[in-house]
Amino acid sequence: MKLQAGFLTLALATVSFSKPMARQSASYVKAEGQSFTLDGQPYTVFGSNSYWVGLTGLTTDDMDVVFNNIATTGGTTVRTWGFNEVTSASGDYYQLWNGSTPTINYGSTGLENFDNVVAAAKENNIRLIVTLTNNWSDYGGMDVYVNQILGEGQPHDYFYSNPEVIAAFQNYVKVWVERYLDEPTIFGWELVNEPRCTGSTSATSGNCTTTTITDWVKTMSAYIKSIDSNHLVGLGDEGWFNWSGSTDYAYDGCQGVDFDANLAIDTIDFGTFHLYPYSWGEETPSAMAWGQGWIEDHCSAQATYNKPVLMEEFGVTVDQNQTTTYENWYSTVIESGLTGVLIWQAGSNLTSGLTPNDGFTIYPDSPVYYLEEQYSAQLKARGN
Repeated sequence: MKLQAGFLTLALATVSFSKPMARQSASYVKAEGQSFTLDGQPYTVFGSNSYWVGLTGLTTDDMDVVFNNIATTGGTTVRTWGFNEVTSASGDYYQLWNGSTPTINYGSTGLENFDNVVAAAKENNIRLIVTLTNNWSDYGGMDVYVNQILGEGQPHDYFYSNPEVIAAFQNYVKVWVERYLDEPTIFGWELVNEPRCTGSTSATSGNCTTTTITDWVKTMSAYIKSIDSNHLVGLGDEGWFNWSGSTDYAYDGCQGVDFDANLAIDTIDFGTFHLYPYSWGEETPSAMAWGQGWIEDHCSAQATYNKPVLMEEFGVTVDQNQTTTYENWYSTVIESGLTGVLIWQAGSNLTSGLTPNDGFTIYPDSPVYYLEEQYSAQLKARGN
């Protein structure tokens, strides 16, 4: 999700404090065919996104509430940010840049704080998908690397091709991967949130293609696998296709992403896609129907490449027929055989107030919160 600054609203919510009873296994989640397994048994990926849980100054008690709220819906898995690139130290961050020199924040506002995130997730029997950078400027992302190393305003897509930039990102990734190498609470690593040839600015080389990004995915996923054989690796993309002859921009490769080519990479363990038809201008014949087709097309790719695929972000707002649309999309996930699903995004009512609301946030005791309980049970009952 590309966050929209200034669109933070508040809604009333009530917290449920019931604790999940099961304790977390010490094993790692594995990918087997189109499914995930844990200790040889099916592992169902159902849950939410909480990008902010390690980035908003939460206490450990509040982190526990966040994960408990998600676990109460039947959630097993949460996707969160493992990045915040800054040029001036403030709040929670993971890497501080001074010119072209980055410094990892290992302290209480950095990786020590993420240790607390991991501990709170573990306490609530939740596994974490950790995304390692952002296509967008929210929380730093790719453009900080490019601007700090190559100069302000250099092309966004140099992140994928410039050797100095790639080396700097690999150094950052190595710190994370090695720190949590033996931590089973980590479900897996994602290379980037929503990669495209373009980012938050118009700066582009004009030479970025699907091959550019696919080659980068090969390089980075192989790099992680060379360090970490315990955890899964995914891309974190929106799922754009590159189908010859298509006139729909979501299918014609113009974003620089080829879902099929990326899923075919042997060091990518699972596929990902997102779904925001209103934001993308995909409303024919309707946003709900277009989304249903989008899910089904990714499920077809899942079968073709015999790998798990997750719809790891999706969203419409309350005034966009939210409940009916989510019923349709959750049902499509279950009936199509898609491996798993994570909603955008989780919300909680904490001692510090309500967590960020970008218009898609689902707080406890809302209609969609109870919908999640219903469909998590159905997905688990379906098995793999």
